[in-house]
Amino acid sequence: MTVRGAWLAALLAAFLARVWLMALPSSLWVDELVTVFVLRFPGHPSFAAAPQVPQSIYYALPKMSWALLGDSEAALRLPSMVAMCAGLYFIARLAARLIHPSAAWLAVFACLAFRNFDYFAVDARPYGLGIAVASASVLFLIRWLDQARWLDAAAFVVLASVLWRIHLFYWPFYLVYAIYAGMRFVRRETSVKAWHIALAALAIAAAQIPVALTALDISRHAGEHAFNELPTLRNLFYLLHAQVLLICLVAAWLLKRRALNPWKASDITLILCWWLACPVALYAYSRLAGNGVLIMRYASLMLPGVGLLATAIAARFLPVAWMRPAALATGIVALGFLGQWTTLWPPHEHDDWRDAAAFERSVASADTPVLCISPFIEAQPPVWTPSYPLPGFLSSSFLYYPISGVQRLLPFQPSAESERYAERLIRDEIVRSGKFVTYGSTRAVRIMDEWFAQRPELAHWRRDQAQFDMISVGVYRAP
Repeated sequence: MTVRGAWLAALLAAFLARVWLMALPSSLWVDELVTVFVLRFPGHPSFAAAPQVPQSIYYALPKMSWALLGDSEAALRLPSMVAMCAGLYFIARLAARLIHPSAAWLAVFACLAFRNFDYFAVDARPYGLGIAVASASVLFLIRWLDQARWLDAAAFVVLASVLWRIHLFYWPFYLVYAIYAGMRFVRRETSVKAWHIALAALAIAAAQIPVALTALDISRHAGEHAFNELPTLRNLFYLLHAQVLLICLVAAWLLKRRALNPWKASDITLILCWWLACPVALYAYSRLAGNGVLIMRYASLMLPGVGLLATAIAARFLPVAWMRPAALATGIVALGFLGQWTTLWPPHEHDDWRDAAAFERSVASADTPVLCISPFIEAQPPVWTPSYPLPGFLSSSFLYYPISGVQRLLPFQPSAESERYAERLIRDEIVRSGKFVTYGSTRAVRIMDEWFAQRPELAHWRRDQAQFDMISVGVYRAP
């Protein structure tokens, strides 16, 4: 390894240690707490309200990690971090093949410079595994088309067959495979026979039949799980990181000394499809189906494409000798901006359920009514009822970090039924107790507190509130 290579490796280790590793022990956020519920209650009947939630092979990895390392936050997130490290390796190999052998390090630090890429490395959800599998599948597809080896073909077919089983919104990525393989064949850039490509496509399609049937069945009730507004073209523009790529283009052009060889059409088409396929397809689906699913985690497979495209833009204008210095500069700037240097242990998210639960246990006794507001959109009538059995999917955010008191689950947003239930709680439990607690996301607790402020039975009660990032705990006491 050269001296410059050693510096790059040391910088990579420092970045991963600070931005990824040190965030592992922080409090889980609400979607990660769903992962905990899936691990502890697989096949629970309450998943009927959100059948898409447990539909991922990803859960086998944190289950194994907990079995080996114990049920800590770090152990739960470790599989995502390992998967993303593998993803970085595959991205580096892809950059060396598609862009230039000296572009590998620049592609690695270009990806790390995107906050969303780092986010999924610390998230106990399927997206880090999806990024790794997608990157590996593209690498083996390229190797197969380059060298026509059946071992590469088999690896590609297996990985491509697995991808949709990681997340049900990963279906747009199959457009990337089809467009790239089709272009290579039409342009006579591969010795792979047409019937070999057709056979691989048939094998992948056959493997996806059970997943497709599940996805179609769930899609019939997609409106019941809608939690996001329909996207606009402006939303699509920002999700694509188009402004960042424009900055890269301008900066590379201003610094240019000599250009490398022109982009190979099939290679740059692959990178562009990788960047565009998922967000554009999810945008179109959202507008056609009336269900807004254009969010970063569902489009997360685009992120290696963004990093590769930024690298390709830089490599188009920068001399080869500048590649590694540019990678070093990119990594230093990224570490400086993303290191969260104001705190020793950076948080992964702004939902501090762990400290909120600890505070709640300090203020609530065993008989204190605790009004827990579910953070899930599915927590509405008729799925939610005052007699909703605990534990259940709608209360999974209160499972890993236990709370004290007599827990009463309230829906995601107020309704006539929930208000009648709250009135009954005031009459039968709260007034008699002389104390109660509201517990949940800040927005939900604020709405609940505004409703309580109008109740004449609680007119002179004192209210104190404790804030834990985006989680609130309200404590009411009778005069």
